[in-house]
Amino acid sequence: MPVGRAKFAVILLSVSLACTVPPLLAKKRDKTPPSAGDQRRALHALNRLTFGPRPGDVKRVMTIGVDKWIDLQLHPEKIDDSALDARLEPFRTTRMSTKELAESFPDGQEINQVMNGKKPMPSDAALRMVYQVQIDRQQERKERLQEAAKNTNPVAAPAEGATMASGAAPDADHSATNAAMNHGATGNDTAADTNTGTTTDTSETTAVTALPAKLTPEQQDPARRREDQLYADLDLQRLASIPPEQRFKKILSMSPTAQLAFADSLRGGKGQEFLEGVPLKQKEILLAMNNPAGVVTGELTQAKLLRAIYSERQLEEVMTDFWFNHFNVFVDKGVDRLLITSYERDVIRPRALGKFEDLLVATAKSPAMLFYLDNWLSVGPNSPQAMGIPPHPYGPHGRPYPPRRPNQGKRPSGLNENYGRELLELHTLSVNGGYSQRDVTEVAKVFTGWTIDTPYQGGGFKFDPRMHEPGPKFVLGHRIKPKGEGEGLELLHRLATSPQTAHFISLKLAERFVSDDPPPALVDHLAKTFLKKKGDIREVLEALFHSPEFWDDGTYRDKVKTPLEFVASAVRATGAEVDDALPLIRQLNNMGMPLYGAQPPTGYSMKAETWVSSSALLNRMNFALALSNGKIKGVKVDVAQLAGSNPPNPPPDSTRTLAALEVSLLDGDVSKQTHDSITAQIDAAATNGAQQKQDKKTGARKPVDASRPPDVNTIAGLLLGSPEFQRR
Repeated sequence: MPVGRAKFAVILLSVSLACTVPPLLAKKRDKTPPSAGDQRRALHALNRLTFGPRPGDVKRVMTIGVDKWIDLQLHPEKIDDSALDARLEPFRTTRMSTKELAESFPDGQEINQVMNGKKPMPSDAALRMVYQVQIDRQQERKERLQEAAKNTNPVAAPAEGATMASGAAPDADHSATNAAMNHGATGNDTAADTNTGTTTDTSETTAVTALPAKLTPEQQDPARRREDQLYADLDLQRLASIPPEQRFKKILSMSPTAQLAFADSLRGGKGQEFLEGVPLKQKEILLAMNNPAGVVTGELTQAKLLRAIYSERQLEEVMTDFWFNHFNVFVDKGVDRLLITSYERDVIRPRALGKFEDLLVATAKSPAMLFYLDNWLSVGPNSPQAMGIPPHPYGPHGRPYPPRRPNQGKRPSGLNENYGRELLELHTLSVNGGYSQRDVTEVAKVFTGWTIDTPYQGGGFKFDPRMHEPGPKFVLGHRIKPKGEGEGLELLHRLATSPQTAHFISLKLAERFVSDDPPPALVDHLAKTFLKKKGDIREVLEALFHSPEFWDDGTYRDKVKTPLEFVASAVRATGAEVDDALPLIRQLNNMGMPLYGAQPPTGYSMKAETWVSSSALLNRMNFALALSNGKIKGVKVDVAQLAGSNPPNPPPDSTRTLAALEVSLLDGDVSKQTHDSITAQIDAAATNGAQQKQDKKTGARKPVDASRPPDVNTIAGLLLGSPEFQRR
């Protein structure tokens, strides 16, 4: 960025800091519709019910009628979204079952099973190649760890063939080894194109695997390994010269050692070029050689962002994002990398506008939630499993099994309160919902036995009576009779129909669609609707969108956009064409909002205070300028068209260009302060450019060329970074 533009960015950022977060509590709200008429109503509705208006959207909504358009968004099944379906067609994993994902994109646990001989190597040659590369990597990594341990740690390494039970409590050395091996097995070190984060996984332990004592010659000789890598790099160049559809067969014919070296060569820009034009399924397999789970999360994040940008069913996408955030699951919690695809697709999206109780039950039974909050491992202290009672009291020939000690076996037998606490605090009643620690413990007992059938193989929900705590439970003053799985369903019904839950959900909806501090009268009105309509989310939203508080002048552009809303709205406002969403995903990572990457159960905040800081706004300004100047790889933008100029005719003068872009990007609603700041920047840039311009022969300064076309792209970027655009 030129010096003048950089200085202006700082000036505009200071304006943003001063203007982006209005003193909401100091505002006196006038409960009257906005005076600007249908155009402003249409823009307000688009800013709240969608990820931002596109060029021409305001006129389209006005033509349909604002109220009719809102009603249509509340019934997404009536809206044709086939154009989006075509965009999502390349992302094959988003349509696969969890079982298919587990088989095709194995995580560290699955790789260990094959390494230990507990599961056979896949028969499919392509899938076998993925497994073999991961196994070879683990062997190399474990060898390096053991070598490092010999040099730095006097503690002896585990005996050959030793394993650690998945439920055992590993010592510190074993924990470190497990974490490092699991990190490598899932390929997180190569997940730069996904939204990966880091977490300490408290429920998924990776066994210290028994590896072959004899290493291959290539592994014993680092020089030979480097030589193989050199040949692999040459193979990459050689194979790139043949048709893409023929490359895959050549790779399959390589030796395992050569395949490992070749996989390493695929990392980085050269690998991306090599994969251009390769058939989709083959491309996924080649990417999986380096990061199996990363293929799944990469396609998942791209699909989510493309839905936000291109879906015609915008309110459904907004509500899907809202409920995923409410019932948050962290993508980097072990096998959740493979479970979240089905969680959002099959649990959240179909119920985003349905009954809250149905959504609550579906999330409680979801393998993704059961795994994330560890409920799948929760065992009642007095359950048959904890007491060591065998599944069948009598063995062969009618003889009883010998008694077993409590807690005996591989799986943990402790009561886990994670889900019980979050169910009350975050999913239903709220932190001030009137429950006690004893209630949390009793809720945890209710949900013992709610577990997952073979989670690492893509299994679904199952109720295991042997894990379930027997006897009655007492929650919030109510006695729940013993009835197995039915206890959980009864409790979920009570919570879903509770006035405290109605108020909490209504408050969160009002915070999303109205303001960070919504009027109490509105929240009370929505809560009454929630109870009256038995938790019908569509009915509650309809009451919200027709409330005077929603249309109050004080709510207009009162909400600061989250990074996801900002990026999606900027792409939509410019009418950009996204050919590759991964660079946009990386922009979200830089802004502190990796998709599916909120580690705590609270999810991401919807409030301005979380997202407004000098560094955060600088990142937004840099993104806005990069987008408008065509610097985001995979995203094409034609700002000149928005400014009203058509090639080969040059754009008009700066004043008219700014005015045109203010209308195109912000519907003409720009403050005098922002307008004057951008005008000053345009003048400063022109003057600075003239001062730097010299005659090549004489060295003399050239006069200012007043007819020079304005920098349309930069003007658009400054408007996208303005306080007005950062609010909705």
